[in-house]
Amino acid sequence: MALDRESIINALRQVNDPELHRDLVTLGRVQDVAIEGGDVKVSVSPGQSPPAMRNALAERIEAAVRGAGAQSVSILWAGAPSASGAGATSRPQRQGALPQVKNVIAVGAGKGGVGKSTIAVNLGVGLARQGASVGVMDGDIYGPSLPTLMGIRGQVPDVRGNRIKPFFVHGVHTITIGALVEQEKPLIWRGPMAHGAFKQLLMDNTEWPELDYLIVDLPPGTGDVPLTLCQLLPLRGAIVVATPQQVALDDAVRAVRMFQQLEAPILGMVENMSYFVAPDGSEHDIFGRGGTERAAARLNLPYLGALPMFIELRANGDAGTPLKNFEGHPLLKESLENLASNVADAVKKKNEEPAGPILSVI
Repeated sequence: MALDRESIINALRQVNDPELHRDLVTLGRVQDVAIEGGDVKVSVSPGQSPPAMRNALAERIEAAVRGAGAQSVSILWAGAPSASGAGATSRPQRQGALPQVKNVIAVGAGKGGVGKSTIAVNLGVGLARQGASVGVMDGDIYGPSLPTLMGIRGQVPDVRGNRIKPFFVHGVHTITIGALVEQEKPLIWRGPMAHGAFKQLLMDNTEWPELDYLIVDLPPGTGDVPLTLCQLLPLRGAIVVATPQQVALDDAVRAVRMFQQLEAPILGMVENMSYFVAPDGSEHDIFGRGGTERAAARLNLPYLGALPMFIELRANGDAGTPLKNFEGHPLLKESLENLASNVADAVKKKNEEPAGPILSVI
């Protein structure tokens, strides 16, 4: 039996991730294959698999590679590499997992209605205004908001074969499941369907250009989609959005714990609807200002800033004109620019952390 890279890759297509039930090649987890005579070295990302599960996975990999004709098998667990923001030296993403994207940032929340999508969209526009190349993916496949927030309701993306070209609006590249289904059709997904739809939109079918940041707007809560994202891609970090009142913070803490349990780095927390700015300029703490900052301090996480409530923010969101948020009310513009700068700084700090080691286990 001929021993070559193709035969090894084909053998690894028979090895499934024990949680996602998809093969390692499709998931982009096989990073390198080296062959020296009858000796084969395979570099594999373990994803979020715990050590006990990695041992079982290693046994499957070894059996598959030996079945392809290898005399000996060495497996390297490759740590998730880091990537840099715009203007900094980048570490390479793993092969097969959006290598053209330097930093993948998840925006999540413990519950709906806290303005997570508004934060994701305006963060993307803010980073683009600072000179970065930015993509925003509407990962909320149950209730996509980007068609409205980005002003692309009723527009159809450029589809060529099974490849989709993202919209380019307001200075960012964006894609949403909402542009591919009827506007008022309910999206009812079971777990495996949600995983498949999210993966296809994120990786398989969308032609992302070279990006400094890809911001992924996640569904609220702690369900299948955040797990899928953490399994598929090396996140640069997650941002958790909350409003100041305790009932919202309780769920936000659960979202933080979810990302920590998935071993995903957390860039910090953002307080949305921090206070209301009346037309006369007076400020009103409707939900109790500062709750998110205190929660971040208790959790030993960075606090990325607050976004007050503005009539203009709501109006521009409904109209799909996020750029106007940076051109009108000076306090709104300042709040959004500070948020974008704080996120860029947090990404830079993550990129300066040492990369994880590569450990030989067999």
